[in-house]
Amino acid sequence: MPPFSLALVLLLYLVSPTSSCIEQEKSSLLQLLTVLSWNGGLTASWRHDTDCCTWEGITCNQDRKVTDVSLASRGLEGPISPFLGNLTGLLRLNLSRNSLSGGLPLELISSSSILVLDVSFNRLTGGLGELPSSTPVRPLQAMKSLVVLNASSNRFTGQIPTTPCFSAPSFAVLELSFNQLSGNIPPGLSNCSALKLLGAGYNNLSGTLPDELF
Repeated sequence: MPPFSLALVLLLYLVSPTSSCIEQEKSSLLQLLTVLSWNGGLTASWRHDTDCCTWEGITCNQDRKVTDVSLASRGLEGPISPFLGNLTGLLRLNLSRNSLSGGLPLELISSSSILVLDVSFNRLTGGLGELPSSTPVRPLQAMKSLVVLNASSNRFTGQIPTTPCFSAPSFAVLELSFNQLSGNIPPGLSNCSALKLLGAGYNNLSGTLPDELF
C-alpha cells in the first residue's frame, strides 16, 4: 500500500468514533425496561445486539456516552430505574407525561451531571429532598449541575426542597405545581441566586411568602 494511502487509513481510524455505545451504559438502559410493567414499545429498538446510541429517545456525544434520555409521552408504567444513575454523562432526562410511580431513586438524584430533570405529569410519590437520617448523602445535594427540575403534576409530599439552592449555582427553574406538598415556603429559597421560575401552586402550602424572597 502506498505511504499516502496508509496514512489516510490511519487518520480515518483515529478520527472515527467508537463503533458502539459504552457497554455499561447499554446495560443500565436495558435495566429500565426490566422494572417497567409497560415499556411503550421500546423493545422494538432497544435491543442488546444494537448500538444504544441509535435507540429511540437516546442521544450520545462523540465519546459515545449517553447525554439525553427523552421518553416523554410513551405510556411508560412502573417505577423509575435506579440504574439511570449509572449514566455518568447524562445531561437531560425527560420522563414526563407517562404513568410512572414510586419515588425518585437516590442513584438518580445524586447525579452530578444532570442539567435538566423533567418527571412532570406522572404518578410519583414520596418526598423531595428527604432521606432517612442513616443515609450519608442528602438527595439533590450532589446535583451540582442542575438547572431545571420539573416535578409538577405528581403526588409528591413533604416540603419544598431547598438543597439545590446551595449545591447548584445555576439552578434556575423549580416547578412543583399540582402536588401534595405542605408546610411553608422555605426562606432557604432565597439562596437560589439564579432562580427565575418557582412554581408551587395547587399544593397544601400555608403561611406567607418569606421576605427573603423579595
